[in-house]
Amino acid sequence: MENTVENIVENTVIELKDIWVSYPENQEKPLKSLLKKDKKEFWALKGINFDVRSGEVLGIVGRNGSGKSTLLKILSGIMLPDKGEFKVKGPRPVLLSLGAGFQPELSGIENIYLNGLLLGRKKHEIDALLDEIVEFSELGDFVYKPVRTYSSGMKSRLAFSTAITLDPEILLIDEVLGVGDSAFQRKCKDAILKKIKDNRTVILISHSASLVRSICDRVVWIHLGEQYDVGGTNEIVAKYEEFMKRKPQK
Repeated sequence: MENTVENIVENTVIELKDIWVSYPENQEKPLKSLLKKDKKEFWALKGINFDVRSGEVLGIVGRNGSGKSTLLKILSGIMLPDKGEFKVKGPRPVLLSLGAGFQPELSGIENIYLNGLLLGRKKHEIDALLDEIVEFSELGDFVYKPVRTYSSGMKSRLAFSTAITLDPEILLIDEVLGVGDSAFQRKCKDAILKKIKDNRTVILISHSASLVRSICDRVVWIHLGEQYDVGGTNEIVAKYEEFMKRKPQK
């Protein structure tokens, strides 16, 4: 297995070749697991192959449990694959999900600084963007309270506001647009569209076919850990919707 960050094919910023990821099928005590000879594994991803181009908006669709969130964890560097080759050109992509990376005992403000520093921003850069982040989040005085007191919607607002304002080169979005009121969802979508116009690379997980159709250039369809199909947005989404109407059990 090779996992590298390096220059790859021109105009390609991410490349995945035959990516496999496993989890223990049964969670057992560590000592018992070590002594057991035949440890069963569940393969969450099985032989994933695709690339992502600079400035592209790539959608990832699939039923719940298909491995989409695991795939985003690989792309963001939170997890390493068991097998396969994963290459990134330039900085690591930034994962935007519900409260990803937040420290619950720290305040919203402290988490903004923590996440900014982890993204490679200098303190003075975060200082300059802080008011913009807080204003976008619409959290008011709650930004001074511990994140453990936040609802999932508030965490989503803070996560989105921080990530979108700190302006990563590659943004990974995991269903956050489905949280919050319609006005804030519209605001988030507009912010993403602005990044797209600025030629940022976006990888989006969403169950909203209309959203995927409206902003994605290509779509990867994952089913039960396998790459079912990849191609143009309208073609893949149409196939996926027809598949879902049949409510497959396998």
